[in-house]
Amino acid sequence: MSDSQPKAPSRRKFLKTMGISAGSTAMLAGLNQSASAQSSEPVKIGCPAPLTGIVAADGIEFRRGLEMAAEEINAVGGILGRPVELVFVDTESKGDDVVIQAAQRLIDRDKASALVLGYNLETGTALHDVAADSGIVAMHSNTVVAHDELVRSDPEKYWGIFQYDPPETFYGIGFLDFVKGLEDRGEFTRPNNKIAIITGPGTYSTNIANAIKDNADKYGLEVSLFESVNVPISEWGPTLAKVRADEPAIIAVTHFYAADQAQFMNQFMSQPTNSLVYMQYGASLAAFRDIAGVNSEGVIYATVIGALQDEIGSGFAEKYVGKFGDTSSPNGGGQTYQALHAYAVAAALAGGPGEPYEEDRNRMVADRLRNLIYRGPMGTMRINPDGQSAFCYPSQTNDPSLGMPHIFSQIQDKAVGGVLIAPSPYDVGAFKLPSWMKA
Repeated sequence: MSDSQPKAPSRRKFLKTMGISAGSTAMLAGLNQSASAQSSEPVKIGCPAPLTGIVAADGIEFRRGLEMAAEEINAVGGILGRPVELVFVDTESKGDDVVIQAAQRLIDRDKASALVLGYNLETGTALHDVAADSGIVAMHSNTVVAHDELVRSDPEKYWGIFQYDPPETFYGIGFLDFVKGLEDRGEFTRPNNKIAIITGPGTYSTNIANAIKDNADKYGLEVSLFESVNVPISEWGPTLAKVRADEPAIIAVTHFYAADQAQFMNQFMSQPTNSLVYMQYGASLAAFRDIAGVNSEGVIYATVIGALQDEIGSGFAEKYVGKFGDTSSPNGGGQTYQALHAYAVAAALAGGPGEPYEEDRNRMVADRLRNLIYRGPMGTMRINPDGQSAFCYPSQTNDPSLGMPHIFSQIQDKAVGGVLIAPSPYDVGAFKLPSWMKA
């Protein structure tokens, strides 16, 4: 190499610039340069989000992720010269009626060309008819198989509704496969064959819990406790008494509220059982570690959409935390961040987004989304045309470049969040036996 050639950037510099110089922003910059601007009118993106209430910790991250993505997109010229403008309506952590009203307001009052959101506390399909009747694209991460079932029931009506992560049905069998992998590698030896399953009353939580229960015997496990708790819940004494009375090798908590899970761990650690503890999704949020503190260390959690710890994911997380602070959660914000970037690419490739009720134009955007393979900080979003949810790796494809990874992490230090321990090739650390378990 001659002295005149530029030196390769350091890893640190690469990670700092990753979110700006790579991926969709670079693609959008090229598309913007090669095409004439549609107009100077902003592209309105609506987001009905739980900004207050019991899951506001997530809703705030969804807003942050959109704000960061919009800032990056606008820095390279928007979508074919049109800046992205975000509009939010608070769904207050409530159900279908509030979500429907919020979506309708964003479309009719604010003229949103698309709805891009995380999840809401509803049936998982509340906004589908609103978006379909308005002829716009809607992207959500409700993570429910009910979405796939509805889209399959009438694909001509729901052509523009996308779930940009896999449905919850992959959580149950994926968890059992994960435990089997630990055992096969000699990283975990179960002290007995019992598993305790604790779920909330919602369909999402119970679907995951039922998938674990229905398949447990195939993995040599006996369900010693199957209990549904009310939400929110702060007093775990009665449930923990049952756990301690018939000590299981594994405790699977599929109720996903971060604050409730944290209180479970605080009370569990007063008299822990010799059990592996798994918590679905909620423990991935900074709020869980803030409340549980040192009692969070050792917990395993999983998500079918979470920030990876590779160059792209780590670069995003570093920038995100730098922008929003140490208590912010890239796992939450990364969802809407990746979705908005994917939408912007699809809209640019389609020649620009349409307004509400401009169905022909928005169908072109939906078609580009349906055929897009988009790699972001959460992994690869590739839409399964049968149901219009993202493909799951490794459950649906053995190619990590063609599916969104179902990732398992373990909190080993409360100050830095979880270490990604599965699946390969995304793992960056190894499982450690929790401090409360016997070797």
